[in-house]
Amino acid sequence: MNAVKIAYKPVGMALGIASGALAGLAFKQVWKTLGHDDEAPHATDEERGWHEILLAAALQGAVFAVVKAVVDRAGADATRRLTGTWPG
Repeated sequence: MNAVKIAYKPVGMALGIASGALAGLAFKQVWKTLGHDDEAPHATDEERGWHEILLAAALQGAVFAVVKAVVDRAGADATRRLTGTWPG
């Protein structure tokens, strides 16, 4: 493993934490924009039906995956621009 890959590990972890927080905010905004309550339902929420629970889960998963991919790719691209080496 080269030095860039080793040095990128803590950067990658920090980006992961940041992408999780950003994805959470993005999902809440998307959920509100779609005209739902301020909070997405939890799977054990007795007041919500299957349709709403599964819609929220699918949407949340998609938002988290897209945000993570964007942040990971941008971090790797920035690393290559700074060091000339792809970290992955």
